[in-house]
Amino acid sequence: MSRFLNPAKIGLLALIELYTNKTVSTASIVDVLSFITSHLIDSDATTPYSNSENRWKRAEATVSLVISIADFEKVLAPHTAASGIPGRNLWYVFLDRLWRIDSLDALHEFFDHCSALLAKTKDELRQEAELGIPPPGPEVILLSRNSPFGSFVRRSQLEFTRLRFHDAFDLWKDFVKYRQTTAAYYRKKTPSFHRLSFDHVLLSGESHWGPGVEAVASVAYGDMLRDDPNSTLPVSTDDIEKLLEFQIEQMQKYGNRIPLEIQHQFHDLLNDSFMIPSLSHYLSYLDAWRAGDYSTSFDYLHRYFDYTMQNRDRSFYQYALMNLAVLQADFGCYKEAISAMLETVSTARENRDMTCLNFALNWLFHFGRAHPEVTKELESNSMLGTGKESLAYLRSRAKETGMWTLWSSALMSEAKMSLSNGESVATAIEHIVRSSQILIERNMKSMVGSQLSINIALWDRLGIAYLSATTCEVFLRCHARNSIFDDELKVTSRQASMLTLRGKYDEALGVLEGMDANSLRAWKPSQYWHKFRGIIKLRRDLHRNNLGGAELLLSQLLQSKNEDLEPDLAFVIDNLHVECLVRRGDLDQAFNKVEKMVSELRDENKDIALRVRLFLLKAELLDKCGRPQKGFTIAVRAANAAWRARLIPYLWPAIGAIANILTSLGEFEPAIQLLNAILPRSLECENSAMTAKLYSHLGDANMGMAGKMPSKSNKRREFMTKASEAIEKAFNHYSNVEDINKQCEMMAKRATIMKVSGDNVLANDYAAAYLAIHRDAARMQI
Repeated sequence: MSRFLNPAKIGLLALIELYTNKTVSTASIVDVLSFITSHLIDSDATTPYSNSENRWKRAEATVSLVISIADFEKVLAPHTAASGIPGRNLWYVFLDRLWRIDSLDALHEFFDHCSALLAKTKDELRQEAELGIPPPGPEVILLSRNSPFGSFVRRSQLEFTRLRFHDAFDLWKDFVKYRQTTAAYYRKKTPSFHRLSFDHVLLSGESHWGPGVEAVASVAYGDMLRDDPNSTLPVSTDDIEKLLEFQIEQMQKYGNRIPLEIQHQFHDLLNDSFMIPSLSHYLSYLDAWRAGDYSTSFDYLHRYFDYTMQNRDRSFYQYALMNLAVLQADFGCYKEAISAMLETVSTARENRDMTCLNFALNWLFHFGRAHPEVTKELESNSMLGTGKESLAYLRSRAKETGMWTLWSSALMSEAKMSLSNGESVATAIEHIVRSSQILIERNMKSMVGSQLSINIALWDRLGIAYLSATTCEVFLRCHARNSIFDDELKVTSRQASMLTLRGKYDEALGVLEGMDANSLRAWKPSQYWHKFRGIIKLRRDLHRNNLGGAELLLSQLLQSKNEDLEPDLAFVIDNLHVECLVRRGDLDQAFNKVEKMVSELRDENKDIALRVRLFLLKAELLDKCGRPQKGFTIAVRAANAAWRARLIPYLWPAIGAIANILTSLGEFEPAIQLLNAILPRSLECENSAMTAKLYSHLGDANMGMAGKMPSKSNKRREFMTKASEAIEKAFNHYSNVEDINKQCEMMAKRATIMKVSGDNVLANDYAAAYLAIHRDAARMQI
């Protein structure tokens, strides 16, 4: 195997020669030059792709060109030649040029002739002028020596002159085999073509050697002429290294695994290479890591850095430690990961590697936010410091050293921390805008996903669900192709979650099912995807009162809850667990579960939104127990915290809980005023269950006011009508989310209202509808 040359590159050289000889017609020039350029120049990293499958087309094209000449045929067959025999297309002219290289000597002449394709240097022009040779005319196509084509021609010539004789002969044999598949086509078009036309020496010696020519051919070419099954593919070291670098770049940039087809083709090429680059071990490490194979990834990581550091000093040691820390953290070995990353910081400081040092400190900050229980002992250590101090240091260092990615990431982290601590929303928006300015000025498309994720969270917390959904749609349509797959997965999951809140379970599952299958082959995204699908199905089963199926899903989710790095996801699972216990009627266990969650959040000092949600859950449990007044202080604290942090989706349920407590105390009019004030704004949150609950409270308060009015008075009838309308709206919203128990409860309330009103016919109709809902729910469970 040569370092650079292979039969495919000889084909590209022949195509370049046809172009300079003006054999390519004007109409075909763009297609031909685009094909050549795509195999000579690395595609721009910022090139947009319509979907993730197109990202791997470059690797497919490289492998396909190395393996078979068919790619040349696909490009050239539709085009006619500019000159030559009428009726002959460009594919035939190309093959004619290849088949005229009919011996090893002709191959040498072919490479020697490549010099004529290049523009002359000033010295060469001066020498030719002295010898009386006229300069080439302006109509002659010559390649600039520093152009992509000129550089390729010069390097090909240089690499061919460096080949030893047996390497040159191996290249010739590979070229003969590569070209042989076109023999049948060329024979039809060329009557003078013979069985031994592939080698002029054998063809001219056939008359002298007679039958002995077969023996000579066997000695020269071995089993190649008989389709040896053990033959290797004609791949060069340059092809292997380019494919390795491309695959690693794609895996690191987008977080995907290599498609199986490309992986198998690449392994075939690697097996046929007598020299395996050390970078292949790093590729194997990345693939094993993405596949969730800890032991294999650990082994390949050690193997790669063992090979890499044999001829290098300690200056690369910190990167080995950094990769080791990230690997161990992904597989749950948190203490080992912290230890390795702290050693990375020490080594990077020792070697004055600011890039590695800043990355390690950034990683430690984010790890500490995700796992405060692990880094609790290190909080007093100056190496980590407090969160704000770490971010301020990272932001200043990134700005000084021009590390734009880290600078933008630090600003986004400050925005997240500001929102999480319930601080000023204006400050968070300021950080987001500054981060956005850096992304736009430096054209960092890969980080747009992280930035828009914070925007989505911000609109969610402000209760503007429409803007949140629009931002999700903008990201998925315009920016997902340039972002890491984890960002796409989380935004898609958020979109599915919003659909779930509106009761569109099938549509939400369809959104998740529509994601790229190859990207979901990675272990972490696959786990997250399966868990999120499980959460949607669990929520649907709970609403449909299918408690058996819900408990089965819940048992699976609770087993893996501690593996989630996202605290929101773990909290949702716990929240649904409490809801399942409540629906089972086990209020004691549900209350103990909530108390445990409260103590855990207090110890870990997590997002204020989670604490507010727990307050609301606790107040709801007290209401279920028939003691809503005991939750008054909790509801007020939840409303106060939600208002200070501008957590609008939790502010309205908190005020609804206060109104429900006022109703239980007989203060119906203030309860009605509160609910009428918040209901229009609550509709902006697009949460059907929350809106239904508020309407239910409004119906109860109106019914209480009706009870205070004189019997058969207009006021009494007016409040009962308002109560019936509110209960009807609550029923419709509960129907959206398919909550069977609540639908039955609302229908029972409507029947009671009608009975009190004296309309026994409607009361009976509502009672029949109540029974019908129960029957339909039982039939669905069967």
